[in-house]
This record gives sequence, structure tokens and C-alpha cells, in this order.
Amino acid sequence: MTEERRAALEPKRERGYEALEVMDSHLEDHDFFVAGRYSIADIALYAYTHVADEGGFDLDGFPAVRAWIDRVRSQPAHILITQV
Repeated sequence: MTEERRAALEPKRERGYEALEVMDSHLEDHDFFVAGRYSIADIALYAYTHVADEGGFDLDGFPAVRAWIDRVRSQPAHILITQV
């Protein structure tokens, strides 16, 4: 990776962690993102969040996000992305 690309990546990583902080804060008081129930918002956010570690994000500091990932995984008809 070039230095230029590495420098461009850092602000994106910072914004990613900021987004995780917002998600974690919301999920401390809510099981899901909208109307207290599983919705398309959870599906959309789950798509990237559950594989955030593959992008170098450490979810250890986001316990509410990790618990939410488990709740989404436990939904009926959940299919792992690797099964598609």
C-alpha cells in the first residue's frame, strides 16, 4: 500500500470507529435500531458490521454492538454470507 493510500485510509477508519460508537450508544438502550424490533435497518447495518474485523476494526470495545450482532444472527432464516 502506498503512503498516499495509507494516509487516505486513516480518516475513513476514524469515521468507522465514530459510527461504531454511535451504534453502540444507541444499542445500549435498544435491542434493534428502529421501533424496538428487527427491521431492514438492522439487516443493512449488519451486512458490514458483522465482518468489520475483516477491515481491521476491533469490536471488543463495543459490547452492545457485539450483542446486537448475536441478536441479528439468531433471527429466523438468518443466512451466513459465506453460505450464499
